[in-house]
Amino acid sequence: MRGHGFLLANYVPGTSPVHRTPLWLKFLLVLGCGMASFLIADWAVAAGALILLCGVYLSSGAGLRRLVRAVRTVLPVLAVLGLFQWWQLGGPAAARIVLNILVCVVAASILTATTPVQVLLDGVASLARPFRRLGADPERFALTIAIMLRSIPFIAGAYADVRDSARARGLERNPRALVLPVFITTVAFARQTGDALAARGLGDAEDRD
Repeated sequence: MRGHGFLLANYVPGTSPVHRTPLWLKFLLVLGCGMASFLIADWAVAAGALILLCGVYLSSGAGLRRLVRAVRTVLPVLAVLGLFQWWQLGGPAAARIVLNILVCVVAASILTATTPVQVLLDGVASLARPFRRLGADPERFALTIAIMLRSIPFIAGAYADVRDSARARGLERNPRALVLPVFITTVAFARQTGDALAARGLGDAEDRD
């Protein structure tokens, strides 16, 4: 299974200023970029923000190859979205929308490339603690994020393997040959994950109490 090629939290050890930046400030960067994507109305401003964030990413020492890999995964979707928006709203508006999405992707990549996964999960749990009085479970929330970070690469790797197998048999145009094996593999993976959590008594707040 080639899920390693699709890792979302591809942490790169280092001692750069970006690595030493407090986690809460990185969270604010991602949040600010997400909010700015709704406020920036000029594609040139979005392009400038994207260039700046790419510079921040490269200054961390994570490397251009990882940055390209992170952006490349969303390029097909952005191409379709950009063409549709260009048809509906024109070139400048389409460029602004696509660039704003890339700004968010690069900002998230800065967070995951310079923050160990466990530190990131601990930070997510800390952010959720104020909502404990409303019935939220910070540990369960962090566990959900951890499972997501593990599951998405696995599913993406399963799809890549099935696609290559279907192409080798001349079935790359057959939706059933692509979807059904991935669906079965995903369900099996979900059941294995659930059994592993149950065996360790994780994810059940009532049992823990």
